[in-house]
Amino acid sequence: MSRQPGRRTLQDLATAAGLSLAATSYALRGLRGSPATIQRVRELADELGYTVDPIARALASGRTGWVGVSGSLRDLWQQDFSVLLTRALRREGRFATIADADADPELERRIVEQFAAQRVDGALVSPVDPTADYWRLLDPSVAVVSIGDALIGRPGSSSVLFDNEYGVRTAFAHLAELGHRRVGLLAPALPSTPGRPAQLLAPSIADALGIELVAIAAPAATADAIDVVSSLLAARDRPTGVFCLSDSLAFAVYRAARDAGLRIPDDLSVIGYDDHQLAVLVEPGLTTMAWDEDAIVTAAVEQLDSPGGAPLFRPDLVVRGSTCALR
Repeated sequence: MSRQPGRRTLQDLATAAGLSLAATSYALRGLRGSPATIQRVRELADELGYTVDPIARALASGRTGWVGVSGSLRDLWQQDFSVLLTRALRREGRFATIADADADPELERRIVEQFAAQRVDGALVSPVDPTADYWRLLDPSVAVVSIGDALIGRPGSSSVLFDNEYGVRTAFAHLAELGHRRVGLLAPALPSTPGRPAQLLAPSIADALGIELVAIAAPAATADAIDVVSSLLAARDRPTGVFCLSDSLAFAVYRAARDAGLRIPDDLSVIGYDDHQLAVLVEPGLTTMAWDEDAIVTAAVEQLDSPGGAPLFRPDLVVRGSTCALR
């Protein structure tokens, strides 16, 4: 294979540094050598315009340096979370290839197939369908970390899990304490699986708190969910409070309530589930369940190299102006 014209090689850099190929490679990556040697090699690399050939590196090491990141990116929180994952990977010298599953299992299958074809070193996924068999298409040597749900369809994969039972109970308890007895539940329109306890546990939790629950599914994207929410709020026996399993859906409630002439929180209390950065910018501020995103990202990336276990993260209730006592 001929190299690109004018492209500097590792041998060129080693010759300029007066070091062996191995010593130059180690110094360039900061793995071995004195601080002075490491600095000198990196400065020479910049002067020569040397960059690592990713194809040569993959052939030599069997690793590409790329990690697949997949989620449903029309959800605002997942957009931001994917950015946090890519930044964490970049700090470790890795790069992310981001794919949008768009809440579609068939699209997610094609993404998994593409990750396999690209021979990614690992994958960080917020699965649409964690029970699907297509997760097995990723070679057993590929470290897969599932965020939010265990990959039932790929036993042995690592997971970072959310204590949704606590989150749902805390949100409903907050509304119950404020006197709300008829509450709407907005859940993203995703496949219902044993790995999604938020939707499945909500009816029993609401019943134990004396809440009459009106549960409906809605598209994950804010704009697409407005019509569904409008129908809920137009009912004669509309709920006095709405709990949304994403802040994206909560923002759709804000728009639908405004269109219906309802005031938040005087006529309708709203709770979200993410604490997206926009939660403090809407008026009134959105009461929501907040995650320690930095800790979740750290746990997920660490499991690429040290698989095993399933750390469980619990959300915190952040009370703002979108909820009040029933009037």
